Amino acid sequence: MRPWSTLLAAGLAASGAHATPVEAARRATPTVYLAGDSTMAKTGNGLMGWGEYLPNYITLPVVNKAISGRSARSYTNEGRFAEIESLVRTDDIVVIEFGHNDGGSPNSANDNGRSDCPGTADEICYSGKTGEIVYTFNHYVEAAARSYIAKGARVIISSQTPNNMWEGGTYNNAPSRFVGYAATAAKNVGAGASFVDHFQAVGAMFLRLGNAATNGLYPQDHTHTSPEGADLVAQAFVQAVSLDFNGTTPLKEYLKTPVPQVF
Repeated sequence: MRPWSTLLAAGLAASGAHATPVEAARRATPTVYLAGDSTMAKTGNGLMGWGEYLPNYITLPVVNKAISGRSARSYTNEGRFAEIESLVRTDDIVVIEFGHNDGGSPNSANDNGRSDCPGTADEICYSGKTGEIVYTFNHYVEAAARSYIAKGARVIISSQTPNNMWEGGTYNNAPSRFVGYAATAAKNVGAGASFVDHFQAVGAMFLRLGNAATNGLYPQDHTHTSPEGADLVAQAFVQAVSLDFNGTTPLKEYLKTPVPQVF
């Protein structure tokens, strides 16, 4: 009888021999997963999220799991963070970017199911509509990030994109509180997590573009960009990664050259 170690090696070799081409490629190349809202998601009707353009600038496959209208809270409650957790494998990269739909208060009887509890730590609220416990933005984002890191993935917590900074003809780059919350979340998670200030990168790009050009990227409202605008927002993200804007991220080694220079 062959020893157990020999049988185990033979079994592993056999299982590898039957791996599909997709599985083999997956082991050789990390996948990037995107978790976010409409500013990242595939949309339509003259609008588009920046996640759809990221594959143009990196060498890795991208799976865009961003969904319009979601916040860190609703993305959690709908099981969407958990879905990504079921998919990620060692060395995959997950980019998490929320903030546009996270504001407001869950305490109202008209709670929209998206507002997070104010604060950045263990504060809790109760939905005025359903009575459910509502946690902070940081609670939701950090819990998701830690679940991915536990599976060997790397996480980039990205601050939300800005609204039209030239709306009304005057440049305004004041960030929402969720920009700082995202930075805090990455710091709290620690090893395995990094931060990209996408808000600041896009803001610098808008300043360079100026009033008329920036306004032209927002055909319907002050939050959602045209496809051209989404492409530029993706380029700003990639340039920030290339410059170690807020520290080195795991995406840097996978950037295509030449790297965009938009700010």
